[in-house]
Amino acid sequence: MKQQIIVSGIGGQGVLFLTRVIAQVAVNRNIPVLTSETHGMAQRGGTVLSTIKIGDFSSPLIRTGQANLGLLLWEENLPVHQSLLQKKGTWIINTTHNDDHIGIDAAKIARALGSAVLLNLVLLGAAIKHRALIFTVKECETAIKQLAPEKFIEQNLAAFHKGLSS
Repeated sequence: MKQQIIVSGIGGQGVLFLTRVIAQVAVNRNIPVLTSETHGMAQRGGTVLSTIKIGDFSSPLIRTGQANLGLLLWEENLPVHQSLLQKKGTWIINTTHNDDHIGIDAAKIARALGSAVLLNLVLLGAAIKHRALIFTVKECETAIKQLAPEKFIEQNLAAFHKGLSS
């Protein structure tokens, strides 16, 4: 069981929290997991990129054409990171339209729930719905409960479930 995932967005969108949730599910399953982040300009609205390798890998970095899944919280990052995805890989993108990828207006859904940053968990729900991740709904719920501050658990779970049903 192996999977290589990129998570891309801009500072403040929850890229790192989403990365932690996915990694936590792997840890809970006793599957080796490696993560890496690039977030130098994140505080100024710059690009944040996380890579996640689930399974037996020796390096956390994902080479060109190797990612199975791309989760884009910021659609404008697609041209920057497109080369990382395999030809048969899956993009799940926060977008208002749907081209050749799985698109969901996660930002709109998150705003309706009261917090724009919840779009990360809406995308996670969409990834599970489309079987793009090797995890179950219950495993993701458990990881969210483990990592989210107690006062935000219900809101985080609601966002995840909206992604599952959208």
